Amino acid sequence: MNLKVYAPDDFPSYLPKLNALYDDLFSHGKGFRAKLIQRISGHLRLPDQTVHLLAQTIEFIHNASLLHDDLIDRSPLRREKTAAWLKYTPEYAVLAGDYLLARVMVNLSRHGNLALIQYTAEVISDLLEGEWIQDSLIEDWDVSLLQLDRVHDLKTASLFKWCIRSPFIAAHNDVADLHRCLEEMGSLLGLLFQRSDDLLDFDIRNYEGKAILGDLQSGYMNSFATFLTRDMSEQQKARFRDCKTKQEVYSVVGEESFFSKLEQFDEHNRKVIELFEHHCEQLAQILPGDVQGVVSDFKSLPGILYWRKV
Repeated sequence: MNLKVYAPDDFPSYLPKLNALYDDLFSHGKGFRAKLIQRISGHLRLPDQTVHLLAQTIEFIHNASLLHDDLIDRSPLRREKTAAWLKYTPEYAVLAGDYLLARVMVNLSRHGNLALIQYTAEVISDLLEGEWIQDSLIEDWDVSLLQLDRVHDLKTASLFKWCIRSPFIAAHNDVADLHRCLEEMGSLLGLLFQRSDDLLDFDIRNYEGKAILGDLQSGYMNSFATFLTRDMSEQQKARFRDCKTKQEVYSVVGEESFFSKLEQFDEHNRKVIELFEHHCEQLAQILPGDVQGVVSDFKSLPGILYWRKV
């Protein structure tokens, strides 16, 4: 499935720099969110063109957020390649992200499902609101997990909510209990994914080889950093935020204490997974028999998103 092209005028040939930028951006993505939509849509027997539109929509929104995030964070790399703002200038990165979001609304408008258009607009608004709040937390060394959870729900979970709810909206299934359950499940998936992503910053289950301590060095206390330092003295916290290597982190936290807190953090998130599984059981009671297969697909997601089992 070619997610880059849906309508012929999405990426006009008379804008070569735009096309080159998107070729770079889309060429190394895993497309996990699009694949999730495809699995759910298969159970709902949605038409291929609708499935493609939904999959492309989430990829456009997700990649637009990456273009903007990299610029805001001044991240030099994206998917092991030079970030767009460095390769093409910050102005082009902003315009490219804005263009993707505009194409989303154009293509959804052509589809004609008003509920889907409205929900997508709300998700984009949440995404941007989360970015504003996250930016306000830079160099806030006393940030709480509760504050971070709010950011994660707006920035990360909003896209997972869209992935699991949009196929049902496209199928014109407007059962309120169903969407309430899916909304809660999306929130939990986003929380698990982001907390797992925060662990990568400390080289935990870092199968992707992500650069470590990037969040900390940019002045951002992610969820695991906040968990690690919650009982520290101000002097320890000051030393912690100056760490540039894992060994320096171990020297401040204590290596044994570091891994003990990792076990506590994992246990904390096992409870989130248990809550997600409870919602799966609720979902099974709501869905008709011919769609029950989607529940099995949902049950596999915490392992993929938190434990990074692929």
